[in-house]
Amino acid sequence: MTFGVENLTVRFGSVTALRDVTVDIPAGRVTAIVGGDGAGKTTLLRALAGLVEPDSGNVRRPDVDQLGYLPTGAGSWKDLTVEENVAFVGGAYGLTGAPLAERADPILERAGLAGAKDRLAGRLSGGMRTKLGFSLAMLHTPDLMILDEPTTGVDPVSRIELWRMISETVANGAAVVMATTYMDEAERAASVVLLVGGRVLLSGRPDDLIGAMPGAITVTESPTDRSLAWRVGPVFHEWLPSGTPGGVDTVQPDLEDTCIVAELQSRSLTAGDRP
Repeated sequence: MTFGVENLTVRFGSVTALRDVTVDIPAGRVTAIVGGDGAGKTTLLRALAGLVEPDSGNVRRPDVDQLGYLPTGAGSWKDLTVEENVAFVGGAYGLTGAPLAERADPILERAGLAGAKDRLAGRLSGGMRTKLGFSLAMLHTPDLMILDEPTTGVDPVSRIELWRMISETVANGAAVVMATTYMDEAERAASVVLLVGGRVLLSGRPDDLIGAMPGAITVTESPTDRSLAWRVGPVFHEWLPSGTPGGVDTVQPDLEDTCIVAELQSRSLTAGDRP
C-alpha cells in the first residue's frame, strides 16, 4: 500500500505554500521531507493528515482511525499525566481497559515512560514528552505515521530512542513520513524529498540523489566564487558545476551537499528565466 499526494497545490490567500507536489509514501518505509523554513514541509504533512484542504490535486491517506499524527511540539496535553494522556487518546480510538493496557504498556516501556505514568506531561523533559507524543500517535497501530520534526531540540539519547521506535513501527508494516532538519536522519530514510519554496527539487533514494549530483565539491579556505560555497566547520565546500579542473582535490558529497547544490541550481535557473 502506498499513500501520498499527487499534483498537490495549497494556497493561503495570495501565498502558494505548495505547488504541484507529488510524493509517494510506501508502507514499511520511512520517507523524509527536508527543506528550510517556509519550504512547505508542515503544510504537506497537514494536508496528508486532513488538516489542510488542497486547492487542487489528490491526497491518498487511510481512514482517520488508521492515521497517526505527531505535530511540531510535544503532541500531548501538558495538564494531564502520562497515564491520563494514554487513556484520553486510547478512548478516542475505542481502546479502554485491558486492551488499552496491553497495547500501551509495552509502548511506554520501550519509550522509557513506564515509571512516569503519574507525572504530568508538562513536567517531562523535552525528549520524554516527545516520546510520549510519539507513543500516543502509534497507540492505535496506524497504517500511516505523520511526524513533523519529531527530533528537533531533543537530547541525543532520546533522539536515538525515537529512531528505534520509528524503526519498529516501519518493521511492523506502517508507512512513516517525517519532516526533519537533520540530514543524517534523512540519509537513514528509504527516500528523501527536498522541498524549496513549495516545490519538489529532489526526490529519491539518498544514495541515488548523491550519485546523480552534477559537478563536483571541493574543500577550500578561500572560495573562488562565494555564491557557490557554504561553510562546513572551519572551511568551505564549493560547488564546481563543470567538474574538477586539474590539480584540485574533491570530496565525496553527502546528502546536505547534494541538497544545497540542487538549491543553487534552482536559483541559477530561476535567474536565467528572468527578462
